[in-house]
Amino acid sequence: MTEQYSLDLDEAQFAKMLFDHVREMSKDVAGVTRQGYGPLETQVLEYLKGIGGKLDLDIQTDLAGNVWMTLPGTDRTLPAFVSGSHADSVPQGGNYDGLAGIVAALCAAHWMRRHHYTPKRDFTVLMMRCEESSFFGKAYVGSLGMMGKLTAADLALKHRSTGETLGECIRSCGVDPERLTTGEPVIDPKRIAAFVELHIEQGPTLTSQTLTRTGIVTGIRGNIRHKNVKVLGETAHSGAVNKEYRHDAVMAAARLISRMEDRWQARLDAGDDLVFTVGVIKTAPTAAISVIPGEVSFTVDMRSLSMDTVKAFHEDLLATARSLAAERGVRFEFDTPLYTQPAHVDASLANRLEASAKRASIPVMRLASGAGHDSAVLGNCGIPVAMIFVANQKGSHNPHEAMELEDFIKGAELLRHAVEDFDL
Repeated sequence: MTEQYSLDLDEAQFAKMLFDHVREMSKDVAGVTRQGYGPLETQVLEYLKGIGGKLDLDIQTDLAGNVWMTLPGTDRTLPAFVSGSHADSVPQGGNYDGLAGIVAALCAAHWMRRHHYTPKRDFTVLMMRCEESSFFGKAYVGSLGMMGKLTAADLALKHRSTGETLGECIRSCGVDPERLTTGEPVIDPKRIAAFVELHIEQGPTLTSQTLTRTGIVTGIRGNIRHKNVKVLGETAHSGAVNKEYRHDAVMAAARLISRMEDRWQARLDAGDDLVFTVGVIKTAPTAAISVIPGEVSFTVDMRSLSMDTVKAFHEDLLATARSLAAERGVRFEFDTPLYTQPAHVDASLANRLEASAKRASIPVMRLASGAGHDSAVLGNCGIPVAMIFVANQKGSHNPHEAMELEDFIKGAELLRHAVEDFDL
């Protein structure tokens, strides 16, 4: 439906056209589903490439399958200003997670064509593949592959339901997966002067504000996670064993979680950046209303902008578990922790965004990103990165995700002003 495109559309009309069309392409029983390196993600990329063609952008696909659409600047020897995000989604997720960043970059290109504006340096819209971990258990596949940082173990990961490996899925898109494991980028990072990713905020901070609905990210939190923590106690009859003789796994887990919540609050009161989540709790398959539970398992997710903070909190968790194990006659078994390092945005680039917002009279606030993003991968490879957040209602990674178009346009305007101001 690229024939619907017209330079007469304003940026809000243009954005709505793209959002509505991609939603219709990828709608599921609830929300949308665009599996990374899957057929629907490919179809969405082809549609958006059609829009890029209407904008007369130079379109190229890198060896990881990511799409680069460039509006040439007046001095093509300069490294480019790049903006974009990922095209995939979680299963039955929202339409704006990832897509908003691509549409915002396309809005900037659309504005430039409408107003016959040519930037000093190339402006490139980057559409990345497979950022979400939902289908294969591996996040940032497109950006990691672009940097040559996938591993053979990554390629062997199996799809959550089909059993197809990640490598097979990538190959089905015409991409050689082994090339993405060499440790060598398939692009030249030095040709990127800045990467700015617009993204919906996946928390409630901005949407809780009356006036300031746009954010500039201070950093992306790192995390330590346990996918499976077991508490092993003693199964017994609920009516026959008094409290002093019980080794109740659920009560021990509940006490650990409660104590860690108190310690979390103490760290917040001390000024630390920290979030702590227990997202899954399961009793044994034999659990029953009349049985004292002898086994329970749960997950742990701890995040902070400071790895020292999250490591210290993790040590506190382990020490508290040891103390409770002795106190209650149970055993805590922690699986191998998973570590993700924090990513720091480029301070100079973030300051440039704030200066552009001030010149454009767009109210902004600084805030951390609790979720991970492709920007973290690019930033950790030495590319100057920054992020713009826009307010989003009803959470994210769910079909109810609801971003107001007015909020999006403010963020997209900030991005466009940042491109204009970059070489002032």
